[in-house]
Amino acid sequence: MIKTFTQDDVIKYIYKETSKEVAQEIENAFLCDAELREFYKQMSALIHQMDGLYKSPPDRVTKNIMAYSKSFDLHSV
Repeated sequence: MIKTFTQDDVIKYIYKETSKEVAQEIENAFLCDAELREFYKQMSALIHQMDGLYKSPPDRVTKNIMAYSKSFDLHSV
């Protein structure tokens, strides 16, 4: 029986949220379904790019937060 997989299934596969059996079925589907395989390639590349992004706040924002926090003059217990 040929099973049809959705884009959601492929994303679950990429994030290793499928069982080993389903992962194997998806891998087999990649061999037969060029559109599904292309979606997998595109999503894998996108996820790889997103994982490489790292954002941090500017120093002035961090300093403002720290100054605001110190303004409460709380005593440690």
